[in-house]
This record gives sequence, C-alpha cells and structure tokens, in this order.
Amino acid sequence: MIHEYVEREMNEVKKECLYSDAVIRFLYGSLREHAPTLFRVVTGSRMSSILGFLNYDQFLGRRLTNIGRFMKFCGIDLGECLDHPGTLDTPRKIFERKIRYWECRPMPNEEGAVVSPADSKVLVGSFSQASTLCVKGKFFDYEELLGPQKCKWLDRFRDGDFAVFRLTPEKYHYNHTPVAGMVEDFYEIEGAYHSCNPAAVVTLVTPYSKNKRVVTVIDTDVLGGTWVGVVAMIEVVALMIGGIRQCYSESQYHKPLSVRPGIFLQKGCPKSLYIPGSSTDIVLFQRGRINFSDDLMRNQENSRVESRFTKSFGIALAETNVKVRSVVARAVRAGRQSRRK
Repeated sequence: MIHEYVEREMNEVKKECLYSDAVIRFLYGSLREHAPTLFRVVTGSRMSSILGFLNYDQFLGRRLTNIGRFMKFCGIDLGECLDHPGTLDTPRKIFERKIRYWECRPMPNEEGAVVSPADSKVLVGSFSQASTLCVKGKFFDYEELLGPQKCKWLDRFRDGDFAVFRLTPEKYHYNHTPVAGMVEDFYEIEGAYHSCNPAAVVTLVTPYSKNKRVVTVIDTDVLGGTWVGVVAMIEVVALMIGGIRQCYSESQYHKPLSVRPGIFLQKGCPKSLYIPGSSTDIVLFQRGRINFSDDLMRNQENSRVESRFTKSFGIALAETNVKVRSVVARAVRAGRQSRRK
C-alpha cells in the first residue's frame, strides 16, 4: 500500500518512501497480535535505545563510505548544512545535523503568524465535535495527551484546534518554536516508543498520547508575543528515538538553554533536538484564536491523494509537506496592546 502527500512548494502529489515499512507492518500486525509481550518490549524505552544505537551508530555507520550518495538518496541538501559535509560521516551525525535556517528557512515578518516547528508532514484538526476537522480520536486521546493531573490545560484547549507534524528519519531533526511567548509550564510524560510510520498509526489506537513526550505551554498574549492565546507544544518520541534534548537558542545555535517556566521564547528559534529516528510534534490552540492556512485545509481534503490515513479512517486526510518556520496558521485578531505578565 503506498502513501502519498502534497509537496507544498510545488503543489504536487508525491509518493513517500517509508523507511522499514515491511518491518513496521510486521511489528504492528503479526507481532502485536500474536506476541503482545514481545511487542511491548520492542516498543519500550530500553529496546528503542538499543535499536537506535545499532541502526545509527553501528551497522549503518560502518557501511557509510560515500556521504554524498547517502545524503542524496535520503533527499538531504548538502548546501543547507552548517557543518562541512566531510564531518557528517555517520547516520547519527547526518540526522542530528544543523542547517543555516536563517538563510534556507526564512521566516515571514508577520506578528500574528504561527510557523511550523519542523520540516515535516502536517495534518490539522479540531477538538470541537461540530467541526469538520474533528479527527482527534484517530491520532491521540485528548484526555490523556496532556498527562495526568493537568486538568487546567485540558480545560484551556477544550474545543480548540491542533496540528500534527510528522517528522521522518531523513528530516532536519531540530524543533523550532512555532510562536513567541512566555513559558507557563514545562514537563515530561513517560510512555512507550511507538513508531510514527502511518502503518503503525492506523493500527494502534491513538499512539501519540501513549508515547513518551515533553509538553511546553506558552502564553502568547504578552508583549512581543504572537497573540494567539495559550499554546501547547508537545514533542513526542518514537521508535529508535533516544530522547529529546532541550537546547533553546535565540541566535543560531549559540548558547543553548534548557526550557523552563518563566523564560520568554522568540518565534522560529531552535528549541530542541530529537535523537535520530522518526518523531512527531503536536501543537494545540485555544478555541477561536487561529485560522489554519487555506492550502493546508485544501490539500488535506483532497481525496485523490492516496493517503493511508484516508483509507483507514474513512475521511480525506492528506498530509502537506511543510518546511520549518513556514506559516501554518494566523491569529484571528492581532494583539499589539498586550503586556508581558
């Protein structure tokens, strides 16, 4: 079964090359059904780290003799890399690469713009049962997504909107801040390490709210903020992801800081790094504060795109490939008169 998406810049339908697709379908098919205990071991923290080490540091690392050919096969643009290509001599170094994002990922000068946190494929949705975008139950369970003892955040985002950004192994793996504002809360939630491959997502019910994840809650209704209300950025680990390294930098990648409550985050800056693999960012918005970009909505509703999500969930769900720091939504109203709390 193929999986297609829409390439935003060219507005063309592309076929995705799904890494280890046969293995993932076996894990989430036969193994999950017939050996559930082994399946839980494979998707646990320890095994995920071991698989990541073997994949990115051992087996593949030994065979990597032609860097340019490997990167071309993965669709990686050497011209974007900050470090000299000759230093990127293992898959891990390639997948943790830095890019000159200030040049190759320009950010629009719009106060109320929400930007993509990653080079990724995005789907958008709504928590409102009255909305045509109500697809939350397909990817995560709302009540468990934000973790236990977080009722105040559940109330804040109820009937709001969300965007799911799916990173694949060849992508640039730094996450950037989608909005500007003050950090209100920051915490980790323990969980599994399920794959973000579409085959795994459509097989396992609400996987994104079962994986280990980091939640950053940002108040954007402050001086210098994006003025789109309270926003939650949820970084979700996946199979072969060793963890999420918080490394917020306002100037390129210099002087990285740990994210914590009370600090102000500028929009479009590097915030964290996924250790190699595929992974997912979920961004939550309060009701009535943003409008998603028209092209994302139009692409998502294109039933002619052969998406595994469309075939499995019975509604048109075609992803759009977006670049980090590109506009994905805009504020419903501007907030130039806001004051930092």
